[in-house]
Amino acid sequence: MGLTKSERRNKIRRRIRKVSFGTAERPRLSVFRSNKEIYAQVIDDTTGRTLAAASSRDKELAKAKGTKSEIAEAVGKSLAERAKAAGVEMVSFDRGGYQYHGRVKSLADGAREGGLKF
Repeated sequence: MGLTKSERRNKIRRRIRKVSFGTAERPRLSVFRSNKEIYAQVIDDTTGRTLAAASSRDKELAKAKGTKSEIAEAVGKSLAERAKAAGVEMVSFDRGGYQYHGRVKSLADGAREGGLKF
């Protein structure tokens, strides 16, 4: 029998996380996508701390109108601003087992527009 969608994504996610590791100089930008919302955080894996986070549920973004991809781009820009305020310039992108397409790509593009480098 084949794997379910979530089992397949978790298998891919574990494979990505073997390689992707966030340091203080280059933290990891982690993405989680649900059916309605999208969440992103910048994580320093050496200390286990979240340096910056943003989601489509934040007060200033929750009222935003548009498609889910447009909202994801706004989340990326918001995350980039917060990461820059925390002193982060470069990140390692962790797509979380999702395809680099659609909302995940829009979030990454928004973060790049906001000034993060990956």
